[in-house]
Amino acid sequence: MNLFSQELTVVNVGLASFGENVARAGGAVTTLDWRPPAGGDPARGLELARLVGHPEVDQANAVAFERYQAAQPRLVDVQIARDAIPAMAEQRLILHAGPPIAWADMCGPVQGGIVGAILYEGWAQTPEEAETLAAGGDIAFAPCHHHDAVGPMAGIISPSMPLWVVENAAGTNRAYSNFNEGLGKVLRFGANSSEVLDRLRWMGTELFQTVRAGVRQLDGLELKPLIAQALHMGDEVHNRNAAATGLLFKRLLPSLLSVDVPGEALRRSAEFIAGNDHFFLNLSMAASKAMLDAAADVRHSSMVTAMARNGVNFGIRLSGTGDRWFQAPANPVDGLFFPGYTIEDAAADLGDSAITETAGLGGFAMAASPAIVQFVGGTPADATENSRRMRAITLGTNPVFSLPALNFGGTAAGIDARAVVDSGVLPIINSGIAHKEAGVGQIGAGITAAPPECFTQAIGALAADLGVSA
Repeated sequence: MNLFSQELTVVNVGLASFGENVARAGGAVTTLDWRPPAGGDPARGLELARLVGHPEVDQANAVAFERYQAAQPRLVDVQIARDAIPAMAEQRLILHAGPPIAWADMCGPVQGGIVGAILYEGWAQTPEEAETLAAGGDIAFAPCHHHDAVGPMAGIISPSMPLWVVENAAGTNRAYSNFNEGLGKVLRFGANSSEVLDRLRWMGTELFQTVRAGVRQLDGLELKPLIAQALHMGDEVHNRNAAATGLLFKRLLPSLLSVDVPGEALRRSAEFIAGNDHFFLNLSMAASKAMLDAAADVRHSSMVTAMARNGVNFGIRLSGTGDRWFQAPANPVDGLFFPGYTIEDAAADLGDSAITETAGLGGFAMAASPAIVQFVGGTPADATENSRRMRAITLGTNPVFSLPALNFGGTAAGIDARAVVDSGVLPIINSGIAHKEAGVGQIGAGITAAPPECFTQAIGALAADLGVSA
């Protein structure tokens, strides 16, 4: 009977209105935002229960996470795509962002980028001819990820484009990414005008030759320390790369001055790099892929090694399930729109740049970059909370990528698909927003999350591989 004479203190699980009634009656109440794991699917919930604490999964995750942490991404060269990617020397191949998708199903920006790439390669003379060629089956399309590459937004890579070559010095894997074009009318947002093509041709000749000379003179540039320093200077190396680009420029310029590069070519290249705060983005993506590919193919591991979007679907890969993609419709991006645009104008989430979040950067490192909220929305406190919340779904932290706002604790890293399905906490991604029509360009930036269905599918596949399916 003493219970009924004590002050009422309630923990409310479920509908918030239950707790509100207790509070109105004068009781103290704490409401928990709890939902059944796996979206309430009994079969997936049972599989999750069998996978949580599974010794083979835990052991595999320890191996995969250690390989990720041990990876040392190093910029070693700049090459033309056909020289770096063997398949491009054998066929007319264009790479795109995200999981596999057919031409007819592609969103506007990806189709527009492919049309621009066809014109850039000289395979067609007009956009109409390029579209006919793309639809006719004479050109092969594949995800960048299928060829050790990544590309932002539409992610278009064609045979004549220059690529960063990033090598894992602690292993044997390499990763590639294209050069960043800057903002405005650019191929990665589906633009393919003569202005865009002229810039690409200059990037594929003069800029390529200049930057390659400088990179080769450097004889290797360690990217992990550079990224770590940029995090302490206010970047999160996804949507804010101002510090990282400056640090790269600081290393590259003395090297360029010591090689035989024509003065005007050097001036134009230096002005282009200095005027493009996003220039380092593609390098941060290649570095992230090099680290995550080092963790790939560890049988039974539930660690996520890729998250990518093609403007239609969002896909993830697990270390323990090989090259399989687990896909769901891509979410819209909730954020700040440029004047005159709304979410009705926006394409769905797009690009391979979520590889940065997969590696513990980008949205996972927002605590390092309070200024990013001016671009993607929210407050500095929101940015810090995002970084804290991601620790609930990862295998650990990366002490190399430390966050001053979190007492120099490491970024959350090593997304565990089990933890995502169990907790309902979804990986956060900050991203640019592309117009749904080709060529309009970027219309905003904001925050989105990976769809939960990708992770429940992955858990089902992992359970089947281990023989513990419901």
